[in-house]
Amino acid sequence: MSATPLALRSPAIALEHLTKTYAGGVRALDDVSLTVEPGTFLAVMGPSGSGKSTLMHCAAGLDSPTSASIRIDGQEIAGLNENRRTELRREHVGFVFQAYNLIPSLSIEDNITLPLRLAGRRPDRDWVTTLVERVGLAARLSHRPAELSGGQQQRAAVVRALAAKPTVVFADEPTGALDLRSAHEVLELLRSLVDDLGQTVVMVTHDPAAAARAHRALVMADGHVVEALDSPTAPQLANRLVALGEGRTLH
Repeated sequence: MSATPLALRSPAIALEHLTKTYAGGVRALDDVSLTVEPGTFLAVMGPSGSGKSTLMHCAAGLDSPTSASIRIDGQEIAGLNENRRTELRREHVGFVFQAYNLIPSLSIEDNITLPLRLAGRRPDRDWVTTLVERVGLAARLSHRPAELSGGQQQRAAVVRALAAKPTVVFADEPTGALDLRSAHEVLELLRSLVDDLGQTVVMVTHDPAAAARAHRALVMADGHVVEALDSPTAPQLANRLVALGEGRTLH
């Protein structure tokens, strides 16, 4: 059976009126609504404290909103208990973090397939092979993480996130620990996974050059989305962040 055309699929992520207030009355997110269509690469930027990480954590089901409708592939997750949210994350969400979070004692192959095995699922060997070949790690599967460069370890983490065929991959500062060349390679990889394989990626970053690899970038400040840019450029995004730092209104 062929895959459902992107135009007929539910949004990968749909947030409506997302508000998150912490103890003491600190409002990290204030009535944010957002739709992420399948097969798109979205970057979320903003200064420290803007709410970008809280947005990701709520959208991914890692944190509970104060109020919201949050749907992943059409399934409402707001209000679910922690066990059900965990199940939904395993089925629909992949994660890539700044720290690679690979287990030192396991081979790269076992690191990639471990989350699936913990969930009681058998890896799709053809899919994993496709991913491993695409990221250039086919000859490294028997190696331990310490035998790979930082860029290679992050590529292994990307494959691990995609091995379960998630609806969306959330990437939190995925190039923050990498040198410029490795960072460029990982960003090119994420973009190619979207363009060539139809994956959906939401990336939180403070780096305008990284965000410029996305199809679309959101700029956040004080718990709000203050601007959305299609086909963003690094200078555009850098200027937006400078303006926010100086307290100027974006136009």
